Amino acid sequence: MCMPTDAHVLGPGLLPTPFTAAEIREATGSGKTIRLFVESPDGSTHERINRFRETDAEGATLDRWFTESPDDVLSSRVTWAELQEHAAFPIDHTTVTTETLELEIGRVECRRYETSDGPDAPVETYWFSLGHPGMPMRYEVPLDHGILRTTVLSILPA
Repeated sequence: MCMPTDAHVLGPGLLPTPFTAAEIREATGSGKTIRLFVESPDGSTHERINRFRETDAEGATLDRWFTESPDDVLSSRVTWAELQEHAAFPIDHTTVTTETLELEIGRVECRRYETSDGPDAPVETYWFSLGHPGMPMRYEVPLDHGILRTTVLSILPA
């Protein structure tokens, strides 16, 4: 008898991801544009745009640019599975809690993941809203000279 598998679990030693690849695909639909606020450790701030277009069953084309440089667009093909894999964190080095964030996009109930590559490694923090399958609503990544914080400002359908 074959046991059912959970599409949220991508492998041994990994926590379930907040979303499956199929849930991310469904939430993206025919495309969407995500506006982000990026705070660098040096105090500088930028707005970045992530636009998903040319969606299909396997993935989408992702265009990324900073609003101050709209002609410097980086484009790449991403799969829904790759996007899901970004949230596959190790069981042994991750804690998951719930937290409500008040953001420009509104009040969002989130799963907060604090994760690292090991007991002495820096901790990265990700807040995923179950109402918005895809990238985290906010994430903080430690760098040598401080914390890089990225926060979703808006999500617009294509």
